[in-house]
Amino acid sequence: MPSGERYAIYYAPAADSALWRFGIGWLGRDPVGGEALPQPAVPGLSAAALAAATGSPRNYGFHATLKPPFHLADGTDAAALLAAARSFAAGRPAFDAPPVGLRRIGRFQALGLTAPCPAMEALAADCVRSFDAFRAPPSADELAQRRARGLSEPQEANLQRWGYPYVMEEFRFHMTLTDSIRDDAVHAAIAAYLEPRLSPFAAAPLPVDAICVYRQETRAAPFLLVQRFPFQG
Repeated sequence: MPSGERYAIYYAPAADSALWRFGIGWLGRDPVGGEALPQPAVPGLSAAALAAATGSPRNYGFHATLKPPFHLADGTDAAALLAAARSFAAGRPAFDAPPVGLRRIGRFQALGLTAPCPAMEALAADCVRSFDAFRAPPSADELAQRRARGLSEPQEANLQRWGYPYVMEEFRFHMTLTDSIRDDAVHAAIAAYLEPRLSPFAAAPLPVDAICVYRQETRAAPFLLVQRFPFQG
């Protein structure tokens, strides 16, 4: 696979919000500056077990994906991508999405919306389309990795057209909180800890007022937030 930098367009809560503070504390890393943060003590799990159970989302940074990670296409650069993100946000109105709650997605745990949200689906689809000129085609290895999980016909069509299976009609808003976990006891311990602490977020709408550009220097590096672009429309 290519080893150079990747970019992604994410939704992330405002840095002064309770949801952002919760998310980065849970994962144990602030993607703004890259600082490691102390993770909470979860009854029934050691600190090492919790760190292992959250390794992948910690690397990606607390977020919900709008335009999945991509290498820059030939003829484009980071400055042009940031200018396009600024222009995109300038014409977009903010909106409130439904509240979020804890969701089990296969072997993962994540925050998901508690009701359908056409505005969120439209935002994600517009991000996929609007920033696609910046996306280099996936390598053969990347395509094989996606297909190894088993794809439906629409997902395969998305992979060929957009470089990622889970976009457009396959998009599901989620903010990943764990790795893939096979141990039901670990799932139970995490859910028991999270559910009462997430209840405040289930009682209020989710403000959606910006997109964020994240950058990963190499495949071995964590994603960092480059810039947040508030909606101005």
